[in-house]
Amino acid sequence: MKQRITILILMLLIFSACSSLKPINSEYNLIRTSTSPEVYKYGNGKILIYNGAGALNKIDDSASLNIWINGKALGQLRSNEYVVLYLMPDTYQFKIQHKDVVNFESIHTIKIDNETSVINVNPTITSNKIDITNYISPNFQWYRNVLK
Repeated sequence: MKQRITILILMLLIFSACSSLKPINSEYNLIRTSTSPEVYKYGNGKILIYNGAGALNKIDDSASLNIWINGKALGQLRSNEYVVLYLMPDTYQFKIQHKDVVNFESIHTIKIDNETSVINVNPTITSNKIDITNYISPNFQWYRNVLK
């Protein structure tokens, strides 16, 4: 009997640890887009940030990312979501958080210039990753703006 209770408690802990990340509200003025983004329309401060989480993150529900820029909440990006906002050329500190069995949090320093147009953020197995790509992936028609 004790063994069954122990197994039940362990299973509950495992499943509750994989619960989804609580969303945060954006403190930025995000830009609504009505059509599929085209990379030539970005740059000079207009930045598209998207969550490029892979299939494995989608399966275990660890794809949602909470993002802060210089301590100001950008909001939550779920898998296949993007935001558009204005960030003037400067150096920014991105804090990214995702939840798997535990909360993974990382801080990245990114230098944005007039050429910066597209930024990819995604969770990894032990942390988070951010890249300035300046291109939109071919399957971007499946992505949606957070401001629907």
